[in-house]
Amino acid sequence: MDAVVELEMRILAKNDALAAKNRAWFAGREILALNLVSSPGAGKTTLLERTIRDLCGELKLYVIEGDQATANDGERIRAAGAPAVQVNTGTGCHLEADMVARGLSQLKPALGSVVMIENVGNLVCPAMFDLGERAKVVILSVTEGEDKPLKYPHMFRAAEIMILNKTDLLPHVDFDVSRAVANAREVNPDIRVFQVSARSGDGLQSWYGWLRSEIGKSREAAFA
Repeated sequence: MDAVVELEMRILAKNDALAAKNRAWFAGREILALNLVSSPGAGKTTLLERTIRDLCGELKLYVIEGDQATANDGERIRAAGAPAVQVNTGTGCHLEADMVARGLSQLKPALGSVVMIENVGNLVCPAMFDLGERAKVVILSVTEGEDKPLKYPHMFRAAEIMILNKTDLLPHVDFDVSRAVANAREVNPDIRVFQVSARSGDGLQSWYGWLRSEIGKSREAAFA
């Protein structure tokens, strides 16, 4: 058992060192990098498509797409109007810092841009692996249970933003918004919550406003 724990610590330490290099690389280029995480089907890719279409005339957006298999999501992102690199993890359940570094070498994001890293659909492993991002953004959909933050506390504790997606479906599902938000804040009192529908566009201005604010902070930090 001790050997297993030591191996896990070595893996995480190696990943953290590579993540620090990624973070420095982003900072030197005034790039805002975000790590989008969720269960499968929560709407990460749809949210990205909508964000790209709405903001492509204002922001330079790039995407690293993480999936175990297929290039479907990468194709969807490129069709929406953003350069994308697909990273398939095979049996792996999360992206790691070295995968992101390799993706960046192909993607070549521009100075002052935004890099969205869409992680593999999973609320467990991605919480442990730093990719060098500015923040983790966890997406929870109203088609899931309100208790997800309590079931997967490490992910919600690691996230700075929770996007509650698919709010257009609230009249058709048994989901208590206030309870979901309370559960998220029980494990992370500082988490910010945006209630949105990536399909209808409701609530997205709050998400876009936060993005603009964080881009400004990234540029200011480069000259601090």
